[in-house]
Amino acid sequence: MNIQNFTKLIIIFFSLHFLLTSCGTAEKLKNIRKPVDLRSEPLNPDERARRNVNEGKGISLKNLGGNKKTSYEFSTSNPMWRASLETLDFLPLATIDYSGGMIITDWYSDDSAGKESIKISVRFLGTSIASENLKIIIHKKTCANNINCKVNLLTSSKIEEELHTTIIRKAASLEKQSKEKK
Repeated sequence: MNIQNFTKLIIIFFSLHFLLTSCGTAEKLKNIRKPVDLRSEPLNPDERARRNVNEGKGISLKNLGGNKKTSYEFSTSNPMWRASLETLDFLPLATIDYSGGMIITDWYSDDSAGKESIKISVRFLGTSIASENLKIIIHKKTCANNINCKVNLLTSSKIEEELHTTIIRKAASLEKQSKEKK
């Protein structure tokens, strides 16, 4: 028996020894898993969780973040988000990500030949209703035939300006309506 085979045998032996002894015996497992009588357990899950934490059987995440209060604004209460969706409702939407603050439409063409189509991306840079918190990007795809297409970024287009003002106006109107309801 050479040294390489002997070394391999020692490694295998210690690996198996470690694996088998770390699993525990059946008696140890019986002590860990005690049968529970449901008649003595509280039915309320909050009560049961509180008792388990007090007994050291669980953890509590109650003060994990300190005493910070977070304010999360849901999409239904964000007027910029709602106004954007209402303005773009005639377009097929490809990606909608509220947490990332982005709406991306699919390619849209209003002519039957489909030689020119646009794709609109709306990015939210803030939650307040302000012109600088909204960025609209428009791409235009022009196809000579179905194979040969060219995509360009439209900068300072009339569509972008109209969408921008429409979304801002609609968001202001939605916010005014929600304040009147309160």
